[in-house]
Amino acid sequence: MKNKRRKFLQETTLASAGIVTAIGNLYASPNKLSAKSYSRIIGANDRLNFAFQGLGRRIPGLLRSTLKLKNVDVIYFCDVMDKQIINANKQLNKLAGYSAKSEKDIHNIFDDKNIDAIIMATPDHWHAYGACKAMEAGKHVYLEKPCSHNMMESELIVNHKKYFKKVVQMGNQQRSSTHTNSIIKKIHDGIIGNAYNAVAFYNNNRERVPNQVPMSPPKGLDWNLFQGPAPRRNYTHDTWDYNWRWYGWDYGTGEAGNNATHELDIARWALEVNYPISVNVFAEKNHFLDDGWTMYDNMEAKFKFSKNKSINWNGRSRNAFGKNRDGGRGTIIYGTEGSVFINRKEYILYDIKGNVIDNVKSNDNESGIALGGGGDMTTRHMQNFVDSIRNGTTLNSPIDDAVISQSLVHYANIAYRSNKSYIVDDNTGKIKNKKANKYWSRDYEPGWKIEKK
Repeated sequence: MKNKRRKFLQETTLASAGIVTAIGNLYASPNKLSAKSYSRIIGANDRLNFAFQGLGRRIPGLLRSTLKLKNVDVIYFCDVMDKQIINANKQLNKLAGYSAKSEKDIHNIFDDKNIDAIIMATPDHWHAYGACKAMEAGKHVYLEKPCSHNMMESELIVNHKKYFKKVVQMGNQQRSSTHTNSIIKKIHDGIIGNAYNAVAFYNNNRERVPNQVPMSPPKGLDWNLFQGPAPRRNYTHDTWDYNWRWYGWDYGTGEAGNNATHELDIARWALEVNYPISVNVFAEKNHFLDDGWTMYDNMEAKFKFSKNKSINWNGRSRNAFGKNRDGGRGTIIYGTEGSVFINRKEYILYDIKGNVIDNVKSNDNESGIALGGGGDMTTRHMQNFVDSIRNGTTLNSPIDDAVISQSLVHYANIAYRSNKSYIVDDNTGKIKNKKANKYWSRDYEPGWKIEKK
């Protein structure tokens, strides 16, 4: 039936002036049927309607990748700041020649039954709430990292995914990297023997951040909506624009949630491990001691796993040693017969004596210390998401697995905040320490807490 309908539309579209005019009017071009409009007609049976929530630094790349997908339309832009919506529509107009609907409150988009999927790129504290509410409304979710603000939220997302049977992919797009997939398979096949340790690292030279000063929210910002599930407080400069990451734990998850998410995922993937059995962390603030940054800017974390495997995380937010040499980030996998260095642009395979025996450069135009998206990895990752919605294709980063990588971030932050090393039940992921368990969840604004199904 679908093929007959598609054939009928193809045969009648160009011949029917009425259809040409009607579709053309959608884009204010009554006399010409654009390629985009034509694809909308012939792809009516499998067309997907997307809404974007959170229109900050990730959106230019995510939007470019979305527009490369066939039969996908951007219907809504949603953000709590007016100028973010305006800027996103300028980009969409430039790239595709049309505009999306504007909405500040994502709840109004959830109510629209024509929306198939939500692309979520909000601050961390919105991720689990937004994803769960989207699933409750029947939407699939492409969820930028970190997929949760705390361990309890990870449990909630998986619970909702299983209950509502929706497609949920985390945006750790290196899972869709060709060269990374290639070397991970070789590691699993034994190219470096038994892989027993991974060292994941991130180095950057972040500058001084403003000290928080009480003031009125900037024009165009809905401060209450920004806070969402977080307990309400008065606005301080310059919280809403990225610095929420460094101003305590109301909204962000530190540099670990910001960047360790990626490299720790590669490390866990390579070693084929799940939850650790113990966590030990040293972290502190070393730079610009009088600025507004309120958490660690230097972290060393050690995760021990069963079968004598371990992962080390070294995150240095304000010391860029190695940035020019190896891109400032990556993962080293050590095995009994060799080692591998992996980052977003290449992998280097070494024998046990440290001699290079293979060096494969990525063809992806998406690498380096920043990952704005829009390159090949992001496009493939989003294509994989779309294929899973349409055809049941296996996800490259299904939320059930993604939350386990995310747990390493949360464990590290919990150890830092509680000032405790602790044991973990590697079957359940539960922490065996009363003081550390205080940070398993968080306080929520009344009316914003999600309950398990």
